[in-house]
Amino acid sequence: MPPTTGHGRLRAISAGQIAVSSDPTETLTLPRIERYLPETLNELQVERLIESIETKQPLGLRDRAIVELLYASGLRIAELANARLENFNVEERILRVTGKGNKMRLVPVGTKACEALAAYLSTERPKLVKARTSSEIFLSSRGTKLTTTRIWQIVKKRAKHSGLEANIYPHLLRHSFATHLLSNGADLRIIQEMLGHADISTTQVYTHVDQQRLKAVHRKFHPRA
Repeated sequence: MPPTTGHGRLRAISAGQIAVSSDPTETLTLPRIERYLPETLNELQVERLIESIETKQPLGLRDRAIVELLYASGLRIAELANARLENFNVEERILRVTGKGNKMRLVPVGTKACEALAAYLSTERPKLVKARTSSEIFLSSRGTKLTTTRIWQIVKKRAKHSGLEANIYPHLLRHSFATHLLSNGADLRIIQEMLGHADISTTQVYTHVDQQRLKAVHRKFHPRA
């Protein structure tokens, strides 16, 4: 057995090698991990996107209701795809959705989104219903539930038609929803509940987004910025 030192801190394990009981890297500073802030649209861009959807075109009512709901309630794309008629309370303007981890939550639906949904449900959805149609709110032209891929395509198509240069996708509307709530004074804990975040630290990223917006406004308008 190789000899050890009296203090037991060093032990010769083979010729030319020494093992130490303490970690020599303990005092080193770890590299800072970059945390990318989510992209967002401003309120005018969201308005332009929604208003560009012509409701008199085929499936226009459906597509406008989709975009309205993604933004008004901050839904994940899978939550929107799985939203069901029996879980939507029109009078209370509340939608019950199933989020990550199979957790149920209640999300409020804004007035304009409710109006868009009501128009779609009363006028367009009945025409899409087929013999085997289930109770999902949003249907394809074949009467089947819309897939997340198809919803993604719909949002991209409508965004392209709007003429906006931003890269618009469903989750961008969720980010915009949270950021606009925060910038207009909503409590972070309430936003956490509406987004369905298990940990408040996930929601706190939007405080950084809002700080960036405030700095941008300050730089633009303050005479000594």
